[in-house]
Amino acid sequence: MIPAHNEGKVLQQTLEAMVKLDYPGPLHIYLLNDNSVDETEEIAEAFDKAYKNLHHIRVPVGEPKGKSRVLNYGLSISDSEYFAVYDADNQPEKESLKLLVEAAENTPNAAGAVGYVKTINANKNILTRLIAQEFQVFQLLMQCGRWFLFKTGSLTGTNMLVKRSIIEEVGQYDVYAIAEDAELTLRITSKGKILPIVPESVTWEQEPEKLAVFIKQRTRWLQGNLYILEKIFHSFDYYKGRTLVHTFQQILIYIVFLFFLLTSHAWFIAGLFGLTTFSVKLPLLLIWYASYLFYVAQLLSAQAAEESFSPLNIIIGFISYFTYSQLFLFLYFRSLFLYLKAKRKKQIISWDKTLRF
Repeated sequence: MIPAHNEGKVLQQTLEAMVKLDYPGPLHIYLLNDNSVDETEEIAEAFDKAYKNLHHIRVPVGEPKGKSRVLNYGLSISDSEYFAVYDADNQPEKESLKLLVEAAENTPNAAGAVGYVKTINANKNILTRLIAQEFQVFQLLMQCGRWFLFKTGSLTGTNMLVKRSIIEEVGQYDVYAIAEDAELTLRITSKGKILPIVPESVTWEQEPEKLAVFIKQRTRWLQGNLYILEKIFHSFDYYKGRTLVHTFQQILIYIVFLFFLLTSHAWFIAGLFGLTTFSVKLPLLLIWYASYLFYVAQLLSAQAAEESFSPLNIIIGFISYFTYSQLFLFLYFRSLFLYLKAKRKKQIISWDKTLRF
């Protein structure tokens, strides 16, 4: 299933990659056209006529708008044992889908499987290089590490596979969840099911090339995670078994980490202006240096694993903490403000589509 809304700039390359997937069993590709007004329809129709297993599906108008509603419609018109999701800017490698199905079939108690997402425009500019390195760290260290230690993975929204029977058990996509993949992960894991990580299953996707586009995308992601944070504080179902790993991660990132980050920044600024004379005997500066080196080591380790070492990428690895990572605070409070504003006005948080290039 490929949800698409005004994806004319990238859809041709996406569908060309989809029809080349090497899969030995029955495979149907559904281009779920969510009321596009650009050339998406013409491109989808051309592929529909050329390939008998590629179907151009016009999704009826409905509310709330967004990926979750579109995927639920795709589920309603299909009946396969498994369904896979790819974003409309993705170009999966030929073996990617087959590897996901093999992992789901061969892993006991698996609800599906999750592949690896790489950045196709990583070398476009400094921003795309930073995003690519972030993705490498998340997937190679966090995703694979979490699978190795706790035998649990997290759906990434694309290059992912889920059993239909699992959806029938836990319910369809939450149409109010902007981070629909993370929200579904919690419900799947709460049922005792696991999601194996398959780094050999690779898809390539486009990332934002302009800061304004990046800010809009990450604001949507953070609002989605705030919604999940609100949900886990309203149900004890998310504090059992492997689900606790995901719940704990949400709390650590969006509450604990935020608290220490704000405290560190406030202390630093107060010290610059001579507003504090507080001192401790602990070697805090040494701890900060060790933390910074550990942060850089993650980025360089990911570069080594991906064989993406270059003088520029190494420099970016060293400056990322002081530049790219500091955007987290701005994005967090921007997202929190918009989220609380929507809650106060009882508005549905709108889905902002990421601009393609």
